Amino acid sequence: MLSSRKLLRVLSNASYVFLVVVTIIATGLSCFALLGQAVRHSATRSWTRNFNALVIGAAYAIVLALSLIFCVKRRLAVRLRLQRMSKAPHAIIRRGDVPHPVHEYIEQEYMRACLVAYESLPTDVVHAGWGRPGTKYEGIRFRRALLDTIPEIGESAWRSHPPDTLAHMVMPAHPTLKPHVRMLHHFRFLLPLLAAEDDGFTALHYYDSAIQLARHAAEEPTEHEYALGMQAVAEIRKSLNDCRLEALEASITDFDSTES
Repeated sequence: MLSSRKLLRVLSNASYVFLVVVTIIATGLSCFALLGQAVRHSATRSWTRNFNALVIGAAYAIVLALSLIFCVKRRLAVRLRLQRMSKAPHAIIRRGDVPHPVHEYIEQEYMRACLVAYESLPTDVVHAGWGRPGTKYEGIRFRRALLDTIPEIGESAWRSHPPDTLAHMVMPAHPTLKPHVRMLHHFRFLLPLLAAEDDGFTALHYYDSAIQLARHAAEEPTEHEYALGMQAVAEIRKSLNDCRLEALEASITDFDSTES
């Protein structure tokens, strides 16, 4: 492919040079032939006082000068147009930067590339354990995201604070989180704070089930299981935050009464 393109480019340049050389030679031969004919048909058969030879020479000189002026003007116009174009990457090419056919061709190719890119996007592709493209779960790995909620429940950083900092703020005597401990056992003190459904299950039960699936299940969690787990996480964090705010309000009230 590259060699054929290079060959075509060489042939094109060679053809252009050949046509230019042939044009120059033909023009020069015609000039000398007309001048010779003007000399032969003059009364004196010489160059002196030969008006026809002067007219022929002046005509060819004017043609040569106009040709050179046209070539130089065209070269300068192309150079100035290229200098006005932005050299920055991803620059916008406006209609005035390039000729109209070139701009129209760029638009067509850009629209064609956009159409190909859009048609290439996965739509109905489903990978187990990953969010579907085009949904709010796009790019999320359900197992990893569910396990990451364990240190994120307390809205704390894993490296600087215990994973359940918010739980310790609500209940300082709460035990430290141990590896692989069940969430239902670790956060059992939250059960009275969480609203139970008709079947007696709370958000902590659903969260414990989601974490157990993420930890030990051979199959990847589904989108529905991930959504239930994240909904339970939101309810647990809301309960912990409500308890913390109530504790802060109570401490402020006690402090104000002591001061008064």
